[in-house]
Amino acid sequence: MKTLEQRVAEMKGVMGLDRKAAKSNAHIPKFDYEKNRREYELLANADLRKMQQESKIKRIQQLHGKSELNPKWTFENLQEDAQDVIEAVSIAKAFIAAHKDPKWRKSRAHMMIFYGDYGRGKSHIAGAIAQELINKFETSVLYRQLQTLLDMRLYSYDYQSQDNASYRYREVNQQLLDVDLLILDEVCVNETVLKKNAQSWLGNLLRQRKAANKNCILITNHNLTELEDAIGRYCFESMREYETYQVHFQGPSRRSTLTQQIISSTQPDVQTQPSPGGPSSPKSSGYQPNQITYKKR
Repeated sequence: MKTLEQRVAEMKGVMGLDRKAAKSNAHIPKFDYEKNRREYELLANADLRKMQQESKIKRIQQLHGKSELNPKWTFENLQEDAQDVIEAVSIAKAFIAAHKDPKWRKSRAHMMIFYGDYGRGKSHIAGAIAQELINKFETSVLYRQLQTLLDMRLYSYDYQSQDNASYRYREVNQQLLDVDLLILDEVCVNETVLKKNAQSWLGNLLRQRKAANKNCILITNHNLTELEDAIGRYCFESMREYETYQVHFQGPSRRSTLTQQIISSTQPDVQTQPSPGGPSSPKSSGYQPNQITYKKR
């Protein structure tokens, strides 16, 4: 490819600005403007695509950094070895695929409710959903444990505090309203019940996000009947205003115990064949609302 100086010299000769050059370069073919324009466009477009890709990678890295997600929460790290997990992953991937439609994303607020037994992978699957949405759609995400937020809210009322707790809480509270996907984990964990002022705060947060068509994932160990008692009727009613999707997890904890870790570390690796009665294939469950209902009184 010719240098910039050579191209300028050619243009001067063609335009008659350098008569000596024009005479001495009379044997040079006529300058092809169209060909050079195409070459410049190709180079410029390649540079632009590179800049756009680098900018996208940087934005995604920033979204991951702000999300406070565990980087190990991915679908690749999840063992689909139980029917409840298989069904949950199927629904989760359908939820992610639905984001390809911009109209769907802007139409209504959606809420996924992961509830059931301890250690079944509820937080892991919620985090995997969030990581996929960040990578594919640059969705802003915030993962928080509810009790941590309630503690921050309580400490923010200490106006004599010197640690800027009030400012930090207001900053976090604004993030709770602004992010595209909010994951609230350990909602009323250990069978706790929210106080009235906490019920009002959480209910207002959910309603404001619903009005802005912002999505949520709530994770709890309560069943839905217990959850209504734990968070209160006002907050439960706020949840029902969303397009809700319930995913029930049940079974023994999937977390390895200390005893299992000791045994596995002292025994040699042994390859085993999958048992004939292994987990069944996932059902073809689409992403359809299964609205939560009131309990019978």
